[in-house]
Amino acid sequence: MPETYLVWKFLHITGVVMLMGNITVTAIWKFFADRDGRGPVLQFAQKLITYTDWSMTVWGVIFTMIGGYGLAIQGQYDLFSGWLLWAQLCFVAAGLIWMGLIVPIQIKSARMARQFGNEPVPDAYKALSKRWIFWGLVSTVPLVTALWLMIARPA
Repeated sequence: MPETYLVWKFLHITGVVMLMGNITVTAIWKFFADRDGRGPVLQFAQKLITYTDWSMTVWGVIFTMIGGYGLAIQGQYDLFSGWLLWAQLCFVAAGLIWMGLIVPIQIKSARMARQFGNEPVPDAYKALSKRWIFWGLVSTVPLVTALWLMIARPA
C-alpha cells in the first residue's frame, strides 16, 4: 500500500471525525445552553459555536474532501457513478443546508446573544434556536448517509 494512500486515508478519516464530532457536540452544547436560558450562558455557547465551526467544522470539511478525492483519484474510482456519486451528493446537500440556512441563523443568534445581560432571553432568539436545531438535525441526515455509503460501498 503506497504511503500516499495512507496520507489520503488519514486526512479523510480525520476530517470526518472533526466534522461529525463537532456537529454532534455543538448541538448538545446549544441544546443545554438553551435549556439553561441565562443570557451569559447563551452568549458563551454562541461564541464557542462560532469558534468551533471555524476551527473544526470548516477544517473537517476541507480534510474530508482533500482526503476523499485523493483516495478516489489514487484508487481510480469513478467519481460520477454509484455509491461515490450518491455520497458526494449527500455531502453537498448537507453543505447547502448548512451554508444556506444554518449559518445565517447562527450569525443572527450570535449577534443577538452578544446583547444579552441578565434580562430574559427574547422570544425571537428562542425561535431562531429552534430553527437552528431543526435544520441542524436535517443537515445531519445526508452526512450520516454519506458516511454509511463510504463504509458500506453498496453496489
